[in-house]
Amino acid sequence: MNTLQGKVALVTGAASGIGRASALLFAAEGATVVALDRAPEVEATAAAIQARGGRAVALIRDSSAEEDVAGAVALAVKDYGGLDVCYANAGISGGLVPFFEETVEHWTLVLKINLIGTFLAAKYSALAMVQKRRGSIICTASVAGLRSGAGGLPYSASKAGVISLVQTAANQLAGTGVRINAICPGLIETGMTRPIFEQARARGSERKIGQLNPLRRPGAPEEIAQTALFLASD
Repeated sequence: MNTLQGKVALVTGAASGIGRASALLFAAEGATVVALDRAPEVEATAAAIQARGGRAVALIRDSSAEEDVAGAVALAVKDYGGLDVCYANAGISGGLVPFFEETVEHWTLVLKINLIGTFLAAKYSALAMVQKRRGSIICTASVAGLRSGAGGLPYSASKAGVISLVQTAANQLAGTGVRINAICPGLIETGMTRPIFEQARARGSERKIGQLNPLRRPGAPEEIAQTALFLASD
């Protein structure tokens, strides 16, 4: 459909799950994709795009490291002429550690990847986008950032932080032509949530997953990717 024809998109966390699905969809819609992930499987994402006739480059980098994020944006600008879309999707769950067993080190790790990494992607992408006075930044938050009971403590706090970051940045970017939005998925079957699904299947209770949702089922990465595509589009 060429929704993103001629555009350049950076996707973090592109090795699997929502990031991979979004990178594939963006490329199928005409975008050149810069796929970033610390996992080497990100190269398979880029290879899949190329095998389908699309354009992509894989970067095995840390989305929470400033020099890696700045470098990815610089590569997009230098090699492809600019950056039109940034999907700051990389994140970790951190597991379900009991409150009194949480440590500063664990909180620091989760917030660094989920919140600081998102900030870095938004900041450096916006710096490139305001030069042309257009662009779309999309961030993966979570229902866990909106209410309790949907994730562990540091994960939930980090996603609430992403929501606040997006709201505040949207205000500061007003008038620049650059948009920023957050998506708050519910339970989606990805590499991060796979243990939940595997345990349910082992117990024979897979049908109960997602039963509190109006659709009575969990979501798929491709559904979130479609939402990201809408936000990335003109």
